Amino acid sequence: MNITQLARLPFSGNGAWSELRRLNLSIPFLAWVVVVPMSFLPPVLLYYAGTQYGDSFIEGFGGKEWRFITTILFLAELLTFFVMGWLIHAVLDSHKLETSYQDCYLLAAIAPLPLWLSSLALLVSALAVSVVAVFAGLFLSCALVYQGLRSICERKDNDVEMMSATYTIMAASLLAWGVLMAMVWAF
Repeated sequence: MNITQLARLPFSGNGAWSELRRLNLSIPFLAWVVVVPMSFLPPVLLYYAGTQYGDSFIEGFGGKEWRFITTILFLAELLTFFVMGWLIHAVLDSHKLETSYQDCYLLAAIAPLPLWLSSLALLVSALAVSVVAVFAGLFLSCALVYQGLRSICERKDNDVEMMSATYTIMAASLLAWGVLMAMVWAF
């Protein structure tokens, strides 16, 4: 699988996703090779931004306890992967859509990639850049959920059951992301 195929994942239903599924990646492999390294990005970059930019980035940003916040954020991201994999399987099962836990955890590992990568915007000390990057990451993450679900359930466009499952999973994903962000701002 190359970069071009990975870039097509949010926009293609079966081609690139089928290739990714054929790799038959185990859940521990996904956790250790994809989720753990990518989950380091937001906490590390948030720590960098919080300690380097301080209040010039956002008022009150510099006075936070960044070691504690970023450690909790990292652990919460790891927990979210395992919960989302289980949730995806439960939602698909409730909609009578057959799939394996392995495919559900594949989607749970791939879908947040744009959000993890959007944290790279914290390398620029402009709030507007970070906001645009986060919204682009949210859009691409939702597209990955939709296309990934279509592929792992082998459904066509405009399938009502698939759309219903997709909206439920997207809502849960956005809620989880919102809780993570609220946790960062609360401390």
